[in-house]
Amino acid sequence: MSEVYNSIMAGLSEAVDDTRRPKLQRRVVTIAPVKIYSSAEIKRIRQKTGMSQKLFAGYMGVSVKAVEAWERGRNHPSGPASRLLSMLEKDPQLTREFPFVQ
Repeated sequence: MSEVYNSIMAGLSEAVDDTRRPKLQRRVVTIAPVKIYSSAEIKRIRQKTGMSQKLFAGYMGVSVKAVEAWERGRNHPSGPASRLLSMLEKDPQLTREFPFVQ
């Protein structure tokens, strides 16, 4: 038999197997929008973690200059940094549970 025929038969066999399995349950997931933090909020979050700007920058994976700019309001954290800030805002102890900086 040809390779194409074997591939078609394998696909059909998988489709038949799928009809015999219980149906997957679907759920709706809502993702909260990325928060835009003010300079005061960023500084407060950093201070709650007990980190200096240098350590906080290392933890966030950004430069010290970036943290300085955030805290002065000259710049805002990007999406991933904002997500991490939201996590730290809710639980400053995450820095101890996930010690990226030592």
